[in-house]
Amino acid sequence: MKTLARLALVGGLLGCMAYAADVEGVLVDRACGAKMASSNDQKAAAGHTRECALMPNCTKSGYGVLTADGHYVILDAAGNTKAEAALKASKKTDDMKVTVSGTQTGDNIAVKSIKIM
Repeated sequence: MKTLARLALVGGLLGCMAYAADVEGVLVDRACGAKMASSNDQKAAAGHTRECALMPNCTKSGYGVLTADGHYVILDAAGNTKAEAALKASKKTDDMKVTVSGTQTGDNIAVKSIKIM
């Protein structure tokens, strides 16, 4: 029992550690992305429009990346600003596939850069 408790503690601590990461997936605002993330709806994420992601309520909610394996990684405040700028600069209308580089802790990432593919 003590061994199991120690393993759980170590596993929990490892899950909280920050590490450099490149996250690939579809950039979706958090207002719309919650449903897509809970059901890993890749088709809906790919069809999510740039126009929607730039609506005031959507930009206010912040952004995240829905990965191919169904994780929704939430961008930090600096990442939200970078995501909005990348969306505004993009000519794509949907399927906003991105690579986000930064420091990941759990399901959050402190963003250094965002590249729309």
